[in-house]
Amino acid sequence: MSASQAAMQLHWSSRSPFVRKVMLAAHERGLADRIERIPTVVALTRTDRELLPRNPLGRIPTLVLPDGRVLFDSVVICEYLDTLGEAPPLFPAGPGRLDALQRHALGTGFMEMLLLWRGEVLREVPSPIIIEGFGLKRDAVLAALEPMVPVLEATPYDIGHLTIGASLSYLDFRWPEAGWRATHPALAAWHAGFSARPAVVATAHIDA
Repeated sequence: MSASQAAMQLHWSSRSPFVRKVMLAAHERGLADRIERIPTVVALTRTDRELLPRNPLGRIPTLVLPDGRVLFDSVVICEYLDTLGEAPPLFPAGPGRLDALQRHALGTGFMEMLLLWRGEVLREVPSPIIIEGFGLKRDAVLAALEPMVPVLEATPYDIGHLTIGASLSYLDFRWPEAGWRATHPALAAWHAGFSARPAVVATAHIDA
């Protein structure tokens, strides 16, 4: 095995949407079998001290390359994985790149908001005002995504599609009662297709 094909180590959790984003990219690029997953639990109330020398932010995903270099956060790792393998690129070149990155930004921001929302819900005394704000933002994101579906369907699959799909899957994982499909039928149909991709099936969230 060449140096470029040597195993990488990924600090990983099956609950993290950002870790899942990386693993989705790895599967899409045909690289999943080259990644050793290191279970790592991090939270605002729990710092993994063994992770800090590799990532001083103490966050996952964190990828350790065969030569010892360390990459974080998820978009940096995904960009690196996109340089490996033979599959179609997830980060397009040319004019389409900005659109892909904008879709990625929306999906990533949605993931970040959902994580903060869950953290607030788990507080001993959640703030009703903050909870209401998160609900308004969720509804605004879903409303923005619904008319975007024709573009998603007409555009080659890229990091934006991957991240938007992963963010909706995380919404399902943590808020299965949300019922967003009834009011967003086009988005629901698109996400059903996304969910059938082999990479998505192989990386399902597990609350363990």
